[in-house]
Amino acid sequence: MKTIALLTCERLPDLNPADQALISLFAEQNIRAVPVIWKAADVRWTDFAALVVRNTWDYYKEADAFRQWLDAMDRTGVPMFNPVQVVKDNMHKFYLKRFQEKGVTIIPTLFSSATAPVKWETLQTQGWDKIVIKPAISAGSFLTQTYEARTLTPEALQEAVAQDDWLIQPYLPEITTEGELSMIFFNGTFSHAVLKKPQEGDFRVQRQYGGVYQRVDPTPELLALGRRIATLENHLLYARVDGVMLDGKFHLMELELIEPDLYFEFGEDIRRRFVTSVVEKI
Repeated sequence: MKTIALLTCERLPDLNPADQALISLFAEQNIRAVPVIWKAADVRWTDFAALVVRNTWDYYKEADAFRQWLDAMDRTGVPMFNPVQVVKDNMHKFYLKRFQEKGVTIIPTLFSSATAPVKWETLQTQGWDKIVIKPAISAGSFLTQTYEARTLTPEALQEAVAQDDWLIQPYLPEITTEGELSMIFFNGTFSHAVLKKPQEGDFRVQRQYGGVYQRVDPTPELLALGRRIATLENHLLYARVDGVMLDGKFHLMELELIEPDLYFEFGEDIRRRFVTSVVEKI
């Protein structure tokens, strides 16, 4: 029987409950799936036939350590899904530039780097009434702040982006009214989609902030676009395409390739498709 590691974090040593349900399904395929904390010091990684990144939901708080660990995993030669280089590239949200260059429509974004921070004058030319500033390395709205353009001074902007890399974007009321759409693909094939809306008075769709989720069926046009975006990177086990409709057109917010919630709780059919996809990779 092959053994694989389902990678997680210290906060969830036994995995998120929705991911725990995968273990018995892997057993049906004669595969032993073991939750393993990614930064545990006493793990012999070469004992595993594959590493599957699932609930490493603290990586963005320890980005340097996570990169070093990824390099160490690469040296072991043990297959990782998604692959090490894909995970490293996806950690920093400036990857959106690369997809934009490939013809993908992303939500309006100014990329502010530590060495070339966005200037107040540049921001003013955008005509945005409300502004969202988020770290380039983050998850779950970590350190994301909103500002009213009319009250944001040059000094306040400079302070907000003085260190590190940041994404500056307009606040999108469509997220509240239309919701954020996530389309999930396993091995390049569409699995399911979920529409997420924030609770009243908030802009964050994550469950910890009161977000409400429902399973939906995207249009054929949206699915075709989602598939094109999800296959821009190679050798992916899973991809979650997150976006919002603006003026009738899908705009990419993020392509989640590291440790996204894949919404396994929405059906055993989803969990079985994921397990089958892992078996195909192995």
